[in-house]
Amino acid sequence: MTEQRVYIVDDDEPMRDSLQWLLESQGFAVTAFASAEDFLAACREGMAGCIVLDVRMPGMSGLELYEKLNARRCTLPVIFITGHGDVPMAVSALKKGAVDFIEKPFGDQDMLRLIVQCLELDRANRARQLEAAAAAQRLAGLTEREAEVMDLILAGRLNKQIADVLNISIKTVEVHRGRIMDKMQVRTVAELVQTVMRGRQ
Repeated sequence: MTEQRVYIVDDDEPMRDSLQWLLESQGFAVTAFASAEDFLAACREGMAGCIVLDVRMPGMSGLELYEKLNARRCTLPVIFITGHGDVPMAVSALKKGAVDFIEKPFGDQDMLRLIVQCLELDRANRARQLEAAAAAQRLAGLTEREAEVMDLILAGRLNKQIADVLNISIKTVEVHRGRIMDKMQVRTVAELVQTVMRGRQ
């Protein structure tokens, strides 16, 4: 599993340094950036952890960076740091999927609590992505006929109805059905539905 890291993006050097010191003193791996542009240049697929992002910065703002990350389908949870006047902007970011915002000056414990919450969320997100990728791989392993049978199973058709639709014997449907359940690594139709939904996200 990729190491989780807290990415601080803030043009205010004293704030950046003190936050980095706080987090590292609590055992978190930290990388700090002085601008949104710097972080965007370093951002790679598969990064794990969370981002602590200042809303207002010269050049690209925190909100602009957040929108660019969303466009790249970056799933790192984001905590915005806001000055008093920036709260409406932060609330708008929350509506777009940011985890939370914290107003300056903030308490160390409040920040640490948010970081822990974000790292848990990141772990859950990545576990879901791995499950979805595994389910998609299993779906790709079905033959064309198995995929046809599976879609009819998902539509709630009985073996006899599937046999009629595809003009094959009930025995053949049963064989396909068994292979589908094996390949998809499920035991029930309910599990099959859930796995297919994950794989087709």
